[in-house]
Amino acid sequence: MAVTLHRGDLPAALRLGDTVAIDTETMGLAPARDRLCLVQLSSGDGNAHVVQLRRGEYAAPNLRALLGDPAVTKLFHFARFDVAVMRHTFGILASPIWCTKIASKLARTYTDRHGLKDLCKDLLGIELSKQVQSSDWGAETLTEEQIAYAGSDVLHLHRLKAELERMLTRENRLHLAQAAFAFLPIRSELDLGGWADMDVFAH
Repeated sequence: MAVTLHRGDLPAALRLGDTVAIDTETMGLAPARDRLCLVQLSSGDGNAHVVQLRRGEYAAPNLRALLGDPAVTKLFHFARFDVAVMRHTFGILASPIWCTKIASKLARTYTDRHGLKDLCKDLLGIELSKQVQSSDWGAETLTEEQIAYAGSDVLHLHRLKAELERMLTRENRLHLAQAAFAFLPIRSELDLGGWADMDVFAH
């Protein structure tokens, strides 16, 4: 596994394929309040790229182009948050989307454990460390542990997608997942607009 750190943007010549695993690290869990610090990406080849973003330096033309490319599927775990924070930061609503958390909730109804760590352990037999999950991602200089942790969060998403897609197909629920994925950009817009805690479909 190689994790490459980039400052401010992805290299122009980097090609990550038609399905790219993406994750983010922020200063907190309120996408309209807490700034985006890192964007992690992987093509599924066992390597990860980590883009460090300093406050106010969000031009990132190559990253923006990738997020807005309709020919590239963006693969997330808990896309709702990542899509919202990148929409707030870059003004781009990423799509199309595939979310392993939603897929797990629809396919693995025998459990209430749908975190990334749980999925990696249950479906892939991989133990993820979350030791530095809550740390200062806005630091000027990141530790080797932080960079390795950030990279690890996207390394297994392609394999998880394959396993969950198989389960969804077997249970005849893939169409439900695809419809939920298609709604995710709007769900993120609702979150940013002030409806994060409201079910707009409720009576």
